[in-house]
Amino acid sequence: MSTLEIRDLHVSVETKEGAKPILRGVDLTVNSGETHAIMGPNGSGKSTLAYSLAGHPKYQITSGTVLLDGEDVLEMSVDERARAGMFLAMQYPVEVPGVSVSNFLRTAKTAIDGEAPPLRTWVKDVRGAMDALRMDATFAERSVNEGFSGGEKKRHEILQMELLKPRIAILDETDSGLDVDALRIVSEGVNRVRETTDVGMLLITHYTRILRYIKPDFVHVFVDGRIAEQGGPELADRLENEGYDRFLTSAQA
Repeated sequence: MSTLEIRDLHVSVETKEGAKPILRGVDLTVNSGETHAIMGPNGSGKSTLAYSLAGHPKYQITSGTVLLDGEDVLEMSVDERARAGMFLAMQYPVEVPGVSVSNFLRTAKTAIDGEAPPLRTWVKDVRGAMDALRMDATFAERSVNEGFSGGEKKRHEILQMELLKPRIAILDETDSGLDVDALRIVSEGVNRVRETTDVGMLLITHYTRILRYIKPDFVHVFVDGRIAEQGGPELADRLENEGYDRFLTSAQA
């Protein structure tokens, strides 16, 4: 059983005009086995939350705490956060020329577990996960994300999550740029991880379409760097019908 506790988190980013506050006091708790959908309009702070939790140096934590099973996440380096069980599926996965997918995955697994996985079972696990994600076996020998389509990059992110088995997974707009078929395949991968592990998940999205495939336990609406409203799956249905106008109007007021 793992718990991610975010308390009164404030985050700024440096601009030409100076530090600009983005997150303005976020409170959120994610337990093992829970899926939390983070929704909101552009510029509301959703991705800032994701990258701040992962340790991106661009974002400055000005106040607040983040604890994973009682350990101070904000005092950890990026690699320490990964070894502690945190995982980020990026909205725009980066290319790593010269590093094959197979080497990348096994190196990451070794770093997180502290020992290399047995080769025979590892190869079987990788092939099984790739087959389930409709990924051709030749992808294992290609450079990480180099020349991959948007859908292929997102499948590779889910492949990492399936194999690394994090305690807390943050999926930053995983549905971005996916066609209907790719969205279904990626969602099936996410659901397999949910069904076979006790991962706690933060699913960040603009739209409700991915929530037709991945049913959240909780929905949180981000507006102006804060959680403006939270509820169950029915809140996503209301957003589908009404949009974010009522939140934006109240924030401006």
